Amino acid sequence: MSDAALPTVAEVRAAAEAVKAALDRHLAAVESRIGDDDPDVYAAFNELAAAAEEYDELLYDRHDEVTPFEIPSPEDGLPYTGPAEPAAFSVLIRRDYAVVEPARLIAQAERVVAHDREAELGHDGGTAEALGVLFGEYEPDEIASRAKDFGLEEGDSTLWIAASEDVAEPGEWLGSPFTHIDPQDVMHRFDVSSVFDEDEDEDEDDEADDEAEAGEAGAEPAERGLTTA
Repeated sequence: MSDAALPTVAEVRAAAEAVKAALDRHLAAVESRIGDDDPDVYAAFNELAAAAEEYDELLYDRHDEVTPFEIPSPEDGLPYTGPAEPAAFSVLIRRDYAVVEPARLIAQAERVVAHDREAELGHDGGTAEALGVLFGEYEPDEIASRAKDFGLEEGDSTLWIAASEDVAEPGEWLGSPFTHIDPQDVMHRFDVSSVFDEDEDEDEDDEADDEAEAGEAGAEPAERGLTTA
């Protein structure tokens, strides 16, 4: 890096002051936290992480020095702090799809409606109504395995296993099913994304890349299991 592109001493000092301020805000949020899922604590944590990372980068660029801070990346996740012997656990799954053939999706829903009197396709017959019909007829795992048949293209997916000290009462969390999980209660997670293949390819030489691309044409996205416990 040229001297002209180096951050100034003042910029490094300003970044250091930002870390100090973020530390104060984080401590204040922790001291006044309300419950385990206090959004102020999460916000202060993220601000502190961002400030520390910025300071670390500027310090290295200007002075060729590093800090002892280790900023957790989204891949690493937060450290597990949940119960050692959980009484129950939750499995949370997110799968993303792109609707690449709307006509095929609607046609599949129309077939269901034609053979199932209880199924009903809305008057507009659009993709939103079609998805309601299909997910009412098929299990999510079947739709995932037959995505192309329904005119869908699979995107990223993630599965979390989150621990709990207590078994939830029937209907307790149905009103807001995805907001009661503390990220630090996640014991294990499994991510699937084509980006993992891209990361691996970047680490190989050109010849290995060519062989990998030839051998992996049409392959499924890679899966990466992350254990946070």
